[in-house]
Amino acid sequence: MPKLPTEHNFLDLSDYGRPIARQIASRLKHTKITPIDVTLVFILSGLVAIYCILNNQFWAALFFLIVKSILDAADGELARQKNTPSYTGRYLDSVADIALNLLILLSICHVTQGQLVLTLLAFVGMQLQGTLYNYYHVILRNNNGDTTSRIFEIAPPSALPGEKQSHVNILFAIYYFCYGLFDKFIYQLDKGASNDVYLPSWLMTMVSVFGLGFQLLIIGVLLSLGFATYILPFFIFSSLFIFVFIFIRKEINPKI
Repeated sequence: MPKLPTEHNFLDLSDYGRPIARQIASRLKHTKITPIDVTLVFILSGLVAIYCILNNQFWAALFFLIVKSILDAADGELARQKNTPSYTGRYLDSVADIALNLLILLSICHVTQGQLVLTLLAFVGMQLQGTLYNYYHVILRNNNGDTTSRIFEIAPPSALPGEKQSHVNILFAIYYFCYGLFDKFIYQLDKGASNDVYLPSWLMTMVSVFGLGFQLLIIGVLLSLGFATYILPFFIFSSLFIFVFIFIRKEINPKI
């Protein structure tokens, strides 16, 4: 089941693993394996990628980063195919992503003997990029009836059938701590987007380069090609395109 109806689909450059993810989900649909089980495996894949980076096994790191991206899509696909949406899984997925992103950049800092301040700036840039992509994408999904992901994450939602409210509350608190400032910053830059029902496919394709799957692919490719020292500066300077994409969005619908 796709996240968006056909008329709102776009070429998502960060979602290259979706076809394989759907196949994985369809094979697991009638098993006891849960979406959260798949999330735990993608966390393991991310940790293996970090181990490979620290040991200069960069081609292996590229492989496991791609596997992580595929499994990151597969957990949501499995939830949709089993018809078991879960805020627990949604927040666990996001918290795992941000933790792995920081560890990946710190491992790159270590092997390139980079500066911690540049690593933190690259991390902030990477997260702000991903936040803009997710902001626009969730707006599209909400406009088409999918409310599992919310545009404004202010308070913990009511637990869905099959999950405990206490688990939702704890994971939401961690999620809000990790993402709250990034969400607020992007919202302040483009408040009107939340009222916009028209986000053209070509703009979404452009912004999808900020999606986590594409970000990890860039990291893996640069590592494997011997350009590890360029990764941190790349995420710092590519963050300038946040303002470019927001400017384009506002020009499309200047009244919002």
